[in-house]
Amino acid sequence: MDGALVSLEDIMDKLLILIDGNSLMNRAYYALPELMNKKGQHTNAIYGFANILFKIMDTYKPSHISVAFDLKAPTFRHKQYDAYKGNRKKMPDELREQVEPLKKMIDAFGINRIELEGYEADDLIGTVAKNFEQDGFEVYIITGDKDALQLVSDKIKVLFTKKGISELDEYDPDKMTEKYELTPQQFIDLKGLMGDQSDNIPGVAGIGEKTGIKLLKEYGSIENIYMNIDEISKSVKAKLEAGYDMAFLSKSLATIMVDIPLELKVDEFEKKDIDKNTLISLFSEFEFNSLIGKVGNDESGLIDKVQKEYLISNDIELLIDKATSLKSLNLFSIAKSGLVSDKRLINLFVKIDEEFFNIEEKDVLKLKDVFENPEIKKYGYNLKNDCLILKPYEINLTGLYFDIAIAEYLIDSTSSNYEIKDIALKYNLGDVLSLEELLGKGKSKKDFKDLSDAQISGYACSVLDIVDKGKEALITTIENYNMHNLFYEVEMPLVEILADMEYIGISADKEVLNELKQKFDIEIKTLEASIYEYAGENFNINSPKQLGHILFDKLGLPAIKKTKTGYSTNAEVLEALSDKHPIIDKITLYRQYTKLQSTYVDGLLNIINPKTGRIHSSFNQTITTTGRISSTEPNMQNIPVRLEIGRELRKVFVAPEDMYLVDADYSQIELRILAHIANDEGLIDAFSKGDDIHTITASEVFNVPLDEVTKELRSAAKAVNFGIVYGISDFGLSNNLGISKQVAKEYIDNYFARYPYVKKYMEDIVEKAKNDGYVETYIGRRRYIPELGSNNFIMKNLGKRLAMNTPIQGSAADVIKIAMVKVYARLKSEGLKSKLILQVHDELIIESPDSEKSYVADLLKEEMESAVDLNVKLTVDAKWGKSWYETK
Repeated sequence: MDGALVSLEDIMDKLLILIDGNSLMNRAYYALPELMNKKGQHTNAIYGFANILFKIMDTYKPSHISVAFDLKAPTFRHKQYDAYKGNRKKMPDELREQVEPLKKMIDAFGINRIELEGYEADDLIGTVAKNFEQDGFEVYIITGDKDALQLVSDKIKVLFTKKGISELDEYDPDKMTEKYELTPQQFIDLKGLMGDQSDNIPGVAGIGEKTGIKLLKEYGSIENIYMNIDEISKSVKAKLEAGYDMAFLSKSLATIMVDIPLELKVDEFEKKDIDKNTLISLFSEFEFNSLIGKVGNDESGLIDKVQKEYLISNDIELLIDKATSLKSLNLFSIAKSGLVSDKRLINLFVKIDEEFFNIEEKDVLKLKDVFENPEIKKYGYNLKNDCLILKPYEINLTGLYFDIAIAEYLIDSTSSNYEIKDIALKYNLGDVLSLEELLGKGKSKKDFKDLSDAQISGYACSVLDIVDKGKEALITTIENYNMHNLFYEVEMPLVEILADMEYIGISADKEVLNELKQKFDIEIKTLEASIYEYAGENFNINSPKQLGHILFDKLGLPAIKKTKTGYSTNAEVLEALSDKHPIIDKITLYRQYTKLQSTYVDGLLNIINPKTGRIHSSFNQTITTTGRISSTEPNMQNIPVRLEIGRELRKVFVAPEDMYLVDADYSQIELRILAHIANDEGLIDAFSKGDDIHTITASEVFNVPLDEVTKELRSAAKAVNFGIVYGISDFGLSNNLGISKQVAKEYIDNYFARYPYVKKYMEDIVEKAKNDGYVETYIGRRRYIPELGSNNFIMKNLGKRLAMNTPIQGSAADVIKIAMVKVYARLKSEGLKSKLILQVHDELIIESPDSEKSYVADLLKEEMESAVDLNVKLTVDAKWGKSWYETK
C-alpha cells in the first residue's frame, strides 16, 4: 500500500479493526456454557463470537475490518524452537467442530478473513496493522493475547477481552506506561526475560515480571542489560548469564512480525454488506433466534423503513404550466453509471409546490425550454450532477439557484461529507436513505439501473422533499452569516461552470503518454542497474527493510532515523545522506520516476475517455475546508511541476488542431492577500515596486542591497515568505532550510521586525478565532476552528496555524472563483468559441481557436486582475501554446 498524506477529517473516518480469531473463539468457548442445537452441534463459541461482532459494529462502526486465524501447520517459530507452544492442550472436539461454521458466519457478516501457512494470526495482524497505520488509519486490535501490546502506538490500540468476552479493556501508549511502566517495544524484551508459559517461551529461569520490569526501566532493552551486566546484583547476574541464549531466543519468539509477505489491498479489508440471507440461514441452523432479529430477513427492509408513498404525475404539460407560472422547481436526476459523454438518464424527478413529477428519458427534451430558462429557479441536491446528466441531450441547465449541499458546505466547511441524509438529520427534515444504504458499497454495490421503479422513485422524491423542506432554514442561516453574495454570486454560478469544464474536458495526447511510459521504463531500468551495481547485489528497492539493510548494514551509511520496524529510508533521510554515497541520488531519482509512472502515466492512460479522447476530471466544490476547488480522476491539482521530469507530464494535455491552450496564472496571490489583510505598509510597498518579492524581502530582512542578494538568500526569503503564510515555527523553518533553530528564529524575527503588521495580524486573528470560534475570508467565507479549544498542545497549535492561514488561503480561493465567474460570463456574453476547461491552483486554462487566442489572453488578464479590489495589485501572466507544457 502506498502511503499518502491525509487530512485530520480523513483519518477520523478510517478505522480498521483487526480481530484475533483464535483468541476470541477460545475465549467465547470457555466463557459461555455449553450450547447445542437440535442436531447436537455445539454452538457456544459461534454464539459468543456473533454477539461480539454485533457489538463491535454498533460501538465502533469500522470502515475496515478483518479476522485473522492461525492454521494447523507449524510456523517459523517451531523451526526456531521445537518446544514452542509444546505445552498447549489439544483443541477440544466440541470447539474444533465450530471452527468452519464460525468462519462461514464471519464471511456472511461481510468481514474479511486472513490466514497464511507458516505464520500466526499475530504476525498477520502486526503486518496489516503497521501497513494501515502508515496509510493514516486508526487501528484497533481485539484479542486476549498480551503479545499484541508490542504493537501499540499512537494510532494502534489493543482492546483486551475481559470477563470472558463481554468487556474490552483499551490499551494505548499511556495505558501501557501506567500499567507496566514500559514502552510497547520493551514489552517484547519483558517476554524475552520472563518468558510466556502459555506459548512455552522459556525466558530466563528465575526472572519474573517484577524483576524484568525493574531491569528494563533501568537499562531499556535486553541488549543493554547484557552490555551492563557487571552493574547488576550477583544473584540476578548469575541467572542472566545462565539464560543468555534463552533470553535472545525468547525475545525472537515473542516478536510479532510486521513485514510478512502478505498481499495487502485496502478495499479487500472494507466492511462489506451483510449477506442477510446466508446469515439468517446460519442463525436458523444454529437456533440463534435472538440474533435473527438483529439481521432482518428482508434485503429491502431498510429501504422500506424510510420509503413513503408519493403521488407522482407524468403530466408534462401540467409540469410546464406550473414551472412557468411559479418560476421555480426542485429537480433530481437518476442515471446509470457510464461515461460523462453518454446518455445515461433513467428518470428525472421534479417537485413543484406539493406535486411530484416523473420524466422518463424519452420525454426529457420536451422540458428543454423549462430547464434552459434562467428565470425559472432550480433547487436541488448536487445540481452539477443534473447538469452533466442532461448535457448529452443538448440541454444546458440554467437558473441554478439553490443546492442544499453547497449551502450546508458554506455553513460548515469542516464537515466530513454533505450527504443528503446527514443534512436531513442535522435539520430534522425527515427520513432519506444515504447512497450507501440504497446501493450498498464495495463489490456488492449496485447501479441505479439495478433498482426497482419503486426504490428509484421513493429515493428521488424523498431527496426532493428534504431539499424543499430545508431550503428556507439554510437560506436564512446563509443570510445571517452574511454569505448572501458568496452563495448567490460565486458558489451557485460555479455549479454551471464546473459542469461545463467537466463535460468538455481537456484533450490528451495518448502518443505522448506512451512515449513517456517508454522513456520512464528505460530510466527506471537504468537506475535499477546503477543501484544494484552500487549495492553489489539485486534487492527490492521498494522495500524499506531491504533498502535499509543495503544502506546502513552493508554500505555502512549513518542511520539518521530508526522506526519501530527498522531503519527509516524516507525522503528526509535520503536528502540528509545525499552527499554520503552516489547510490542515494539514484534511489531518489528512481522513486520520482516510479511514482510518476504508476500514478500519472499509467493512471492517465486509464482515464482517457475512449469516445472523446479527452480527460474529464471531476471538480469538487464541497471538499476542502478553505474553499478551494479540488478535482479527482485525475487530481489535476497534483500534476507535478517542481521537477522537469514531472513538468513533462504537461505535454500530455494538448489543444486540438487549430486550437490553443491559453493559460493565465496569478503571481504570488497568497502573499498579496496577506499584504492586504495585514495592511502592512512595508509589504505593500515591496509589492508596489514591481520587482521580485522574494529578492526584495531578502534585501530588507537580511539587510543587504538588492543587487547583492544571492540565490541562497532569495531561497531563504522565499521559504520565510510562504512559511509565514502557513504559520511556520522556527523548528519548521530550520528543517525546511537545513539551518539551526536559532538562525531560523532570527530570520522570522527579522521578517516581523520589517513587516510588523503581519505579526500583528497573526496575533489578532488567532485571538479573534478564539473569541468567535471561526475565521472569515475576504468575502465572508467562514471556517470554524474547534482545535483552538483543545487541551492538547499539538491540536491547539494546529488551530492557531489554521486561524492564521485560512483567511489567506480561503481568500485566494475566493479570488480565483470570482475570476472564473467573470471570465465565463464574458466568454458567453461575447459569443466566443473559447471555453474555460481547467482550474488548477491559481491558474485558469482556456481552450481557444487560433483567431481568439490573443484576445482571450487579454480577457483573462483583465478579468483576473480586476476580480477583487485589494491594497495590492493582482498581477497575472497569460501565455498560450499547443500544450499545457508550452504555456509555462
